[in-house]
Amino acid sequence: MKQILITLLAFISFSALANPPIETGTFNNKAIYGYDPVSYWTENKPVKGSDDFVFTWRGAEWHFSSEANLNTFKGAPEKYAPQYGGYCAFGMANNRLVSVDVEAFTIHNDKLYLNYSKRVAKKWRADKETFIPQADANYPNKVDL
Repeated sequence: MKQILITLLAFISFSALANPPIETGTFNNKAIYGYDPVSYWTENKPVKGSDDFVFTWRGAEWHFSSEANLNTFKGAPEKYAPQYGGYCAFGMANNRLVSVDVEAFTIHNDKLYLNYSKRVAKKWRADKETFIPQADANYPNKVDL
């Protein structure tokens, strides 16, 4: 019986880690506050998404500025979604859940990282090779799974 319980708990934990939550703010279910995640690559800036182009992924609503961006995201959501569920990457490296400024971003090694502010993003960029492994280790333990 004990072995079955341990196996079941391990399965539940593994399943939860496969899809940790996306940060959506307090009063809605919009990922990145309704900004188009694909626009960070295509326009090198955040662009407000439209209610006409919405896709639900990992329990959050993702908004897009065009049907083309919506379809791009559907084809590879893991590529275009921000790291750490959209929480501040610098905050996550410091084991804290912190909201973001959509203008404070970095694309590094084909991944999108968001930060609390442009000032924090500058700190993040200066030592991202140290911060990324720290944030990677903290994220599964920090979010409510």
